[in-house]
Amino acid sequence: MKVRAVGVVQDVTTDDMDIVSALIAALKERVGAERCGLWFGNQTRLSLRGQTLRVDVPNAFFQDWLRSNFRRDLEECSAQLLGSPANIEFHVDSELAAAEAVEPSGAAVNGSSDAPSHGRDGTDESPREGSAIGERTASRRRASTKQADKPRRRYADFASFVVGHSNRVAQASALMVAEKPGCLSPLYIYGGTGVGKTHLLESIISATAASPQKTRTLFVTSEQFTTHYVEATQGRGFPSLRQKYRSPDLLVVDDIHFFIGKTGTAFEFQQTLDAVLRKGGQVVLSGNVPPAELESLGPELTSRISGGACVSLEAPDHAVRLAIVKQLCERNELLLDEEIQQMVASRLTDNARQLSGAINRLHATCRATGERLTVTMAERELADMTMHNGRVVHLPEIEKAVCDVFGLRPESLRSDRKSRTVSQPRMLAMWLARKHTRSALSEIGDYFGRRSHTTVISAQKRVRGWMAEGESIGGSDQHWKAEEVIRRVEAKLRVG
Repeated sequence: MKVRAVGVVQDVTTDDMDIVSALIAALKERVGAERCGLWFGNQTRLSLRGQTLRVDVPNAFFQDWLRSNFRRDLEECSAQLLGSPANIEFHVDSELAAAEAVEPSGAAVNGSSDAPSHGRDGTDESPREGSAIGERTASRRRASTKQADKPRRRYADFASFVVGHSNRVAQASALMVAEKPGCLSPLYIYGGTGVGKTHLLESIISATAASPQKTRTLFVTSEQFTTHYVEATQGRGFPSLRQKYRSPDLLVVDDIHFFIGKTGTAFEFQQTLDAVLRKGGQVVLSGNVPPAELESLGPELTSRISGGACVSLEAPDHAVRLAIVKQLCERNELLLDEEIQQMVASRLTDNARQLSGAINRLHATCRATGERLTVTMAERELADMTMHNGRVVHLPEIEKAVCDVFGLRPESLRSDRKSRTVSQPRMLAMWLARKHTRSALSEIGDYFGRRSHTTVISAQKRVRGWMAEGESIGGSDQHWKAEEVIRRVEAKLRVG
């Protein structure tokens, strides 16, 4: 049959998969390929059964966002294809939610990209054409042909960000901001070194630049902001400083913990934040500590940051690390056996930069020897990296740390008690045991009360669900978000 995909006539069969393909094509035509790719890529699955279009998503963020922003587009595209609007159903799919990571294609890897390329004034050197900043940048490029001919590193993008349970909420929040600036403002993304904070910030800039909307953007580090502030105090540069930082529609500032101890700079940044928020602009910030640990910046600035959306980026779990290793091998055109890839992902657990360093070393070894690496050779080459990669964590330590945080007696997690005050900490302990030890499923289950390996698998899924849904867990006196509890326990283990 012939169906019309928003102005494009296409031949499709009556097979539901062909209709879905035509629907995606129509949706791209309607909302734009970039926007469609952001929200209907690998993490979203569409299926058609009769007049019902099912949209499976990995988490509640995606579900709410697609329902609010794309339902009408899906209905109208399906009406063009089917003759009448399909019944749209949104579901958080257990398989998508349980998938630890997806392997995207792209040039950058979470947290391993170089610092953004900036001009001397710290502005984005690749802003949207037509913006005030973009016009000044274009003028500078025309003035110096030699400078313009120099190769520039591209900003990272969402397509090259490896997603898993350790970073899914932060990635979804960044997507929401890129899609609809101002919906979460300010957005504060925090986490340790090399977990992907700058990657997400760059991805927001990239997506905004590709949007048909005219958006003035500014992406700087807090160190650059501080330098400009100091320069302004030494002359009469405050008017130009404030014009520069308060005029953009999207202000992105990396590593705001750099403001700690700099009272004047923090106050000026607070005023800048207020100015951008008052006009409905979007502010995106990153740092290496939770909002509560930014108190030394002053209560006014801290409350403004806390009043927005604060999301954490955890250290990558095993599935994310493995996907990053595969991506790095592909980027370097390096053929590594699956066993070697698993070894690298299992033994180097800190961050993506560490994984990048390991793959670079193995790549250099292959080039130098001209031989294909074996597991033994790879272990020998990476021995110094794996030897000092954190301390070994044992099951009794996890048990003690969890009991300390929840205020439980040491033997509680191994008891038969099934109340939430014990069962939730027990499931969390099992999840942490899988993350921080090399213990087998059966060993973990046996330690925590002679439970089966399927109980451990079930506990893992439950904890991932808590993290994806942002649920609170805790004892009778106090409740915390799952990610906050994990951070507290890992702090006691000194592995966070």
